[in-house]
Amino acid sequence: MSGGSQFGDQTTDVLVHEKTYHAFSMLTRWAMLVIGDAVFFFTLWFATPAGFLGGAFLGLVGFIAGYLLLVRHEAKQPLDVWVEGR
Repeated sequence: MSGGSQFGDQTTDVLVHEKTYHAFSMLTRWAMLVIGDAVFFFTLWFATPAGFLGGAFLGLVGFIAGYLLLVRHEAKQPLDVWVEGR
C-alpha cells in the first residue's frame, strides 16, 4: 500500500481517466436523447393523428426537456471526484 491518503491530490492518470469517462458519459447521453426523440417524433408522425407538425412540435418539446434533464445536469458536474456533492 502507498503511504498517501486516497483522498489526497489526484494523479494525472486519474484526471485523464475522469475526463475520458465524462466525455463518454456525455456522448452516451446525447445519443440516448437523439435516438429517443427520433423514435418519439416518428411515432407521433406516422402512428397518430398528430401528423408532422404535431410530431415536430412535441418532439422539440421532448428534446428540450431531455436536454435539461439528461445533458445539462451532467455537463455541470465537476471533474474532481472528491468534490463535495458529486
